[in-house]
Amino acid sequence: MSDVEENPIVVTAVEPGAETTVPAAVPSEGDSAEPEPSSELAADVATKFVVVYVSSVLFELPAPHPILTLREEQWPYRTLHFPVGLAEAQSVALAIEETRAARPSTHELFSDTLAATRQDIIAARIVRESRGVYFAELDLMGPRGRTLLDCRPTDAIILALRQKVPAPILIDETLLHD
Repeated sequence: MSDVEENPIVVTAVEPGAETTVPAAVPSEGDSAEPEPSSELAADVATKFVVVYVSSVLFELPAPHPILTLREEQWPYRTLHFPVGLAEAQSVALAIEETRAARPSTHELFSDTLAATRQDIIAARIVRESRGVYFAELDLMGPRGRTLLDCRPTDAIILALRQKVPAPILIDETLLHD
Protein backbone atom coordinates (compact mmCIF):
# COMPACT_ATOMS: atom_id res chain seq x y z
CA MET A 1 0.00 0.00 0.00
CA SER A 2 1.29 3.44 -0.91
CA ASP A 3 1.91 6.23 1.61
CA VAL A 4 0.74 8.73 -1.00
CA GLU A 5 -2.99 9.35 -0.97
CA GLU A 6 -4.38 10.08 -4.42
CA ASN A 7 -7.02 12.77 -4.91
CA PRO A 8 -10.39 11.47 -6.07
CA ILE A 9 -11.08 12.90 -9.51
CA VAL A 10 -14.35 12.59 -11.36
CA VAL A 11 -14.14 12.24 -15.12
CA THR A 12 -17.26 12.95 -17.13
CA ALA A 13 -17.55 11.80 -20.72
CA VAL A 14 -18.34 14.58 -23.15
CA GLU A 15 -20.86 13.82 -25.87
CA PRO A 16 -20.03 15.31 -29.28
CA GLY A 17 -21.58 18.74 -29.56
CA ALA A 18 -21.96 19.14 -25.81
CA GLU A 19 -20.89 22.31 -24.06
CA THR A 20 -18.78 21.85 -20.98
CA THR A 21 -17.25 23.86 -18.19
CA VAL A 22 -13.98 22.40 -16.99
CA PRO A 23 -12.90 22.88 -13.37
CA ALA A 24 -9.30 23.69 -12.58
CA ALA A 25 -7.08 20.78 -11.57
CA VAL A 26 -7.39 19.59 -7.98
CA PRO A 27 -4.10 20.32 -6.18
CA SER A 28 -2.44 17.23 -4.78
CA GLU A 29 -0.77 16.96 -1.38
CA GLY A 30 2.35 19.11 -1.35
CA ASP A 31 1.05 21.51 -4.00
CA SER A 32 0.88 25.10 -2.89
CA ALA A 33 -2.52 26.78 -2.75
CA GLU A 34 -1.20 29.58 -5.00
CA PRO A 35 -1.08 28.76 -8.70
CA GLU A 36 2.39 28.68 -10.22
CA PRO A 37 3.15 31.16 -13.00
CA SER A 38 3.41 28.26 -15.47
CA SER A 39 -0.18 27.23 -14.73
CA GLU A 40 -1.62 30.29 -16.52
CA LEU A 41 -3.05 27.98 -19.16
CA ALA A 42 -4.97 25.83 -16.69
CA ALA A 43 -8.67 25.95 -17.39
CA ASP A 44 -10.40 28.68 -15.44
CA VAL A 45 -13.53 27.63 -13.59
CA ALA A 46 -15.59 30.29 -15.39
CA THR A 47 -14.30 29.46 -18.87
CA LYS A 48 -16.94 27.95 -21.12
CA PHE A 49 -15.59 25.39 -23.58
CA VAL A 50 -17.38 24.00 -26.60
CA VAL A 51 -16.61 20.83 -28.53
CA VAL A 52 -15.11 21.36 -31.99
CA TYR A 53 -13.82 19.10 -34.74
CA VAL A 54 -11.22 19.54 -37.45
CA SER A 55 -13.23 20.76 -40.41
CA SER A 56 -10.32 21.12 -42.81
CA VAL A 57 -6.61 21.58 -43.19
CA LEU A 58 -5.93 23.31 -46.50
CA PHE A 59 -2.89 24.65 -48.28
CA GLU A 60 -4.05 27.03 -50.98
CA LEU A 61 -1.46 28.84 -53.02
CA PRO A 62 -0.28 31.60 -52.85
CA ALA A 63 -0.84 31.48 -49.08
CA PRO A 64 2.46 30.92 -47.25
CA HIS A 65 1.01 28.41 -44.72
CA PRO A 66 -1.69 25.75 -44.52
CA ILE A 67 -4.83 26.84 -42.64
CA LEU A 68 -6.41 24.60 -39.99
CA THR A 69 -10.14 25.11 -39.51
CA LEU A 70 -11.98 23.98 -36.38
CA ARG A 71 -15.78 23.99 -36.44
CA GLU A 72 -18.20 23.88 -33.54
CA GLU A 73 -20.08 20.55 -33.25
CA GLN A 74 -23.46 22.23 -32.62
CA TRP A 75 -25.30 25.29 -33.81
CA PRO A 76 -24.27 28.08 -34.43
CA TYR A 77 -21.34 26.12 -36.01
CA ARG A 78 -18.78 28.85 -35.43
CA THR A 79 -15.25 28.35 -36.68
CA LEU A 80 -11.67 29.14 -35.85
CA HIS A 81 -9.04 29.37 -38.62
CA PHE A 82 -5.34 29.61 -37.93
CA PRO A 83 -2.13 29.03 -39.88
CA VAL A 84 0.00 25.96 -39.12
CA GLY A 85 3.31 24.64 -40.38
CA LEU A 86 3.38 22.25 -43.31
CA ALA A 87 4.65 19.35 -41.17
CA GLU A 88 1.86 19.92 -38.62
CA ALA A 89 -0.76 20.10 -41.38
CA GLN A 90 0.46 16.77 -42.74
CA SER A 91 0.38 15.23 -39.24
CA VAL A 92 -3.20 16.46 -38.72
CA ALA A 93 -4.27 15.00 -42.06
CA LEU A 94 -2.63 11.64 -41.29
CA ALA A 95 -4.24 11.55 -37.83
CA ILE A 96 -7.69 12.27 -39.31
CA GLU A 97 -7.18 9.46 -41.83
CA GLU A 98 -5.83 7.19 -39.04
CA THR A 99 -2.78 6.52 -41.19
CA ARG A 100 0.49 5.44 -39.61
CA ALA A 101 3.87 5.83 -41.27
CA ALA A 102 6.24 2.89 -41.74
CA ARG A 103 8.30 4.42 -38.93
CA PRO A 104 6.46 6.25 -36.14
CA SER A 105 6.27 10.02 -36.28
CA THR A 106 6.92 12.03 -33.12
CA HIS A 107 3.15 12.31 -32.51
CA GLU A 108 2.64 8.58 -33.03
CA LEU A 109 5.52 7.82 -30.66
CA PHE A 110 4.16 10.15 -27.98
CA SER A 111 0.66 8.71 -28.39
CA ASP A 112 2.06 5.18 -28.04
CA THR A 113 4.06 6.27 -24.99
CA LEU A 114 0.94 7.69 -23.34
CA ALA A 115 -0.90 4.42 -23.99
CA ALA A 116 2.00 2.33 -22.67
CA THR A 117 2.11 4.37 -19.45
CA ARG A 118 -1.69 4.17 -19.10
CA GLN A 119 -2.23 7.91 -19.60
CA ASP A 120 -5.53 8.81 -21.24
CA ILE A 121 -6.11 12.13 -22.94
CA ILE A 122 -9.28 13.53 -21.38
CA ALA A 123 -9.34 16.54 -23.69
CA ALA A 124 -7.30 18.81 -25.89
CA ARG A 125 -8.16 22.43 -25.10
CA ILE A 126 -7.40 25.65 -26.93
CA VAL A 127 -7.48 28.06 -24.04
CA ARG A 128 -6.44 31.51 -25.25
CA GLU A 129 -4.91 33.70 -27.92
CA SER A 130 -2.32 36.41 -27.54
CA ARG A 131 -1.07 38.54 -30.46
CA GLY A 132 -2.12 35.95 -33.03
CA VAL A 133 -0.61 32.98 -31.17
CA TYR A 134 -2.97 30.32 -29.80
CA PHE A 135 -2.22 28.44 -26.59
CA ALA A 136 -3.43 24.96 -25.72
CA GLU A 137 -3.25 22.36 -23.02
CA LEU A 138 -3.46 18.61 -22.95
CA ASP A 139 -5.54 17.19 -20.10
CA LEU A 140 -4.25 13.75 -19.08
CA MET A 141 -5.53 11.17 -16.59
CA GLY A 142 -3.44 8.26 -15.44
CA PRO A 143 -2.78 6.00 -12.48
CA ARG A 144 -1.22 8.89 -10.54
CA GLY A 145 -4.05 11.35 -11.24
CA ARG A 146 -4.71 14.27 -13.52
CA THR A 147 -2.04 16.33 -15.31
CA LEU A 148 -2.33 19.44 -17.47
CA LEU A 149 0.45 20.05 -20.00
CA ASP A 150 1.10 23.24 -21.99
CA CYS A 151 1.37 22.52 -25.68
CA ARG A 152 0.83 23.90 -29.14
CA PRO A 153 -2.75 23.60 -30.45
CA THR A 154 -1.64 21.37 -33.32
CA ASP A 155 0.14 18.95 -30.97
CA ALA A 156 -2.93 18.74 -28.72
CA ILE A 157 -5.23 18.16 -31.70
CA ILE A 158 -3.00 15.54 -33.32
CA LEU A 159 -2.57 13.60 -30.07
CA ALA A 160 -6.31 13.76 -29.33
CA LEU A 161 -7.05 12.37 -32.80
CA ARG A 162 -4.41 9.62 -32.42
CA GLN A 163 -6.11 8.00 -29.41
CA LYS A 164 -7.97 4.69 -29.84
CA VAL A 165 -11.08 6.61 -28.85
CA PRO A 166 -10.39 10.17 -30.03
CA ALA A 167 -10.44 12.65 -27.17
CA PRO A 168 -12.69 15.70 -27.43
CA ILE A 169 -11.18 18.88 -28.78
CA LEU A 170 -12.46 21.81 -26.73
CA ILE A 171 -12.08 25.51 -27.33
CA ASP A 172 -12.78 28.57 -25.23
CA GLU A 173 -15.94 29.83 -26.92
CA THR A 174 -14.68 33.43 -26.91
CA LEU A 175 -12.13 32.38 -29.57
CA LEU A 176 -14.76 31.22 -32.08
CA HIS A 177 -15.90 33.40 -34.98
CA ASP A 178 -19.34 33.51 -36.60
